[in-house]
Amino acid sequence: MGRLPNSRGGGLRRRARQTGERWSREAYQGREPQDDAVQLEFHLERYRYILQQIQAANENVHRFLGIYQALATTLVGAALAIFVGHRDWGVPPATARAGIIALLWLVTVVAAFTVLVVIVGVLTWLDYRNEECQLLSDVLHPDFRAPPTLGNFYRWYETYIVAFIVVTVAAMWWCALELVIPAIQG
Repeated sequence: MGRLPNSRGGGLRRRARQTGERWSREAYQGREPQDDAVQLEFHLERYRYILQQIQAANENVHRFLGIYQALATTLVGAALAIFVGHRDWGVPPATARAGIIALLWLVTVVAAFTVLVVIVGVLTWLDYRNEECQLLSDVLHPDFRAPPTLGNFYRWYETYIVAFIVVTVAAMWWCALELVIPAIQG
């Protein structure tokens, strides 16, 4: 995801810093009307871009959750197939146990990657939301929209997605180590 130049109003602010002026919207009220129209169009396009990136970050979380669910279901199904069919297939018990453990490690790796992607998505969302709030403060009025805080994590659905993944992986390991592996005789 690339960033446009002048993100967070960098062009006008950078120019103000270089000249020693304090940047504010009021300081640029004396510009030509066409400059205001260009600036307004830029802000509008930047706002659309930020909203598009926020939407993409939200969609990515759902996409990776779907991938996790599909892979976890398939891998755990394969582990259960090994458990149920290892005798009929002539697979030694030690090999069946090792296969089940290996499949659970694959599920754990997929889960860890999914949790990482969700956390990166949250950080990306926070960055774009802060940028959105700054843009709205610059264009409309200060504190038009309050920036998000990490203290509201319990309101974010990503928190519960991560909790779901952690709980399901822990439950899979518990079931495998306490129920499935001991039941393989040999």
